[in-house]
Amino acid sequence: MSEMRRVTAICNGTVIDHIPAGHALQVIRMLRIDTNKSNPISLVMNVPSDKMGRKDLLKIEDLELNQEELDRLALISPNASVAIIRNYGVAEKRVVELAEELVNVARCTFTNCITQNDREPLPQRLRVVSREPMEIRCYYCGKVQTMTDIVDNIL
Repeated sequence: MSEMRRVTAICNGTVIDHIPAGHALQVIRMLRIDTNKSNPISLVMNVPSDKMGRKDLLKIEDLELNQEELDRLALISPNASVAIIRNYGVAEKRVVELAEELVNVARCTFTNCITQNDREPLPQRLRVVSREPMEIRCYYCGKVQTMTDIVDNIL
């Protein structure tokens, strides 16, 4: 069976491949992409993958992800492949790496956490306790942060 291209090539922008199946919309929210005002976005969900079984893929025209955005992407898709496209070719590949500690990426969701107090100007710090399965806790209060909480509380 011949493989057909599901999405056309882009001239300039970013291709994010190997997103876990069903998580592409979370990636769009995590990257703060306004789908009402943004450049064209191609979204392919739940396609076959030799590496993952099933995967999602995003092509975002005229946007190159910076390091802060790559750090956020690592929360949802630590094994993603990111290619920067210029003039229809891959100009560079960027590495997505999940750090042990995430500073000022997302706000702790626990209402009694010291970071919720405006009189205590502390940085928002989350620790990656486990990568498989993913477990992230607040550095200060120790509350587990779900991926939905993190996406909803992105800074």
